[in-house]
Amino acid sequence: MRGQDNVAERIVAQDDAAYRAQLREWLASAYAGFVRGWPGGASPRDLDFRRSWEDTLCANGWSGLGWPREYGGHGLPLSRQAVFHEEHARCGAPLGVNLIGHGILAPTLLHFGNEAQKRRFLPGILSNREVWCQGYSEPGAGSDLASVRTRAEPAPGGYRLNGHKIWTSFADRAQWCFVLARTDPAAPKHKGLSFLLVDMRSPGVRVEPIRQITGEAEFCEVFFEDVFVPQELLLGAENQGWKVAMAAASFERGTYFIPRLVRFSQELQAVRRLALRPDAYGHLPASSAAVRHKWARLAADSHVLALKSRRALEGAMRGDPPGPEGSSTKIHWSEAHQRLLELSLQMLGENACLQGATQTREGNADSADADVDAAALTHAYLWSRAETILAGTSEIQRNIIAEQMLGLPKA
Repeated sequence: MRGQDNVAERIVAQDDAAYRAQLREWLASAYAGFVRGWPGGASPRDLDFRRSWEDTLCANGWSGLGWPREYGGHGLPLSRQAVFHEEHARCGAPLGVNLIGHGILAPTLLHFGNEAQKRRFLPGILSNREVWCQGYSEPGAGSDLASVRTRAEPAPGGYRLNGHKIWTSFADRAQWCFVLARTDPAAPKHKGLSFLLVDMRSPGVRVEPIRQITGEAEFCEVFFEDVFVPQELLLGAENQGWKVAMAAASFERGTYFIPRLVRFSQELQAVRRLALRPDAYGHLPASSAAVRHKWARLAADSHVLALKSRRALEGAMRGDPPGPEGSSTKIHWSEAHQRLLELSLQMLGENACLQGATQTREGNADSADADVDAAALTHAYLWSRAETILAGTSEIQRNIIAEQMLGLPKA
């Protein structure tokens, strides 16, 4: 599937120290060149920019890092995959648009898919030619995934799919969606679900983007109205979709937080620079005991989160089953990140935020705030409002911790 030799193939052949050093050097050079060549000036939050950079990574062999070589992958251990995610975030590059395809669907296919399904779908993910989205959440079944009501009824040669999904990232850009649907309405909640691979170009699929507070529309509603899904696009056994979905959720657990924690550390240092810069009256925000206390707490959060991430990675490398510790990390990261960005806006002030937005529109980086991207921090603050909701709300995560770690009775 790979074809000719590529940059990644040469770098992954090195020993661990050389692998990290050469990867860091290549990423710094390649991303800087990509940014310089982007028409009209780089915009890392722009989805076209993110998709194009992701295409560049894949074209240079930086996809399928952990896949078996027989399917075009590099067969790298989790430890080396973690190094890639860390160095990629460190160079300042944004997350891609096809994260669901690379991080969740591909390993799920490798584990549960038959040979025909692997041969059909893995090449499109490897090249980034086909983008995937995830059809899980519904208006009445967000964090309570077992309550999905989207149904897939038997039809000659397959199923007829009807239902409504929401908060589906990049559905308006995706060619495919994996959908959790109810195939046995009489079965208990966690049973009777099936995992279907759905062509987003099928008749009856309708996508409605949802405008966010940031002005973007990364999330969508997806409506399935009598959509035909061929039998060969059932992944795993019928009515065993819960097992497949839970396994799919575990595949990213060793590396999911790595880029987010690198970014957390970078934002923390940006806030420190702001705190050490005199305001209009010559005062240093860092002289405030309240600011010092908040920053010190966030620095401790950053360190502890890094330790939690390392523990999750080591557990995944040992093959340990996922546990409730992931819920602890999710709550800790999302709530600490919101506090960090609240402090950043406190440091920036209203005028600085407006100045940062102007810099972004006009491409002006010559102001006194050139070393701190005010617009990026403001955008991150707005986006962070969703972080205690997505991937399982903080309330659901606390229930998991209470029941599975503390042994408390269910409410």
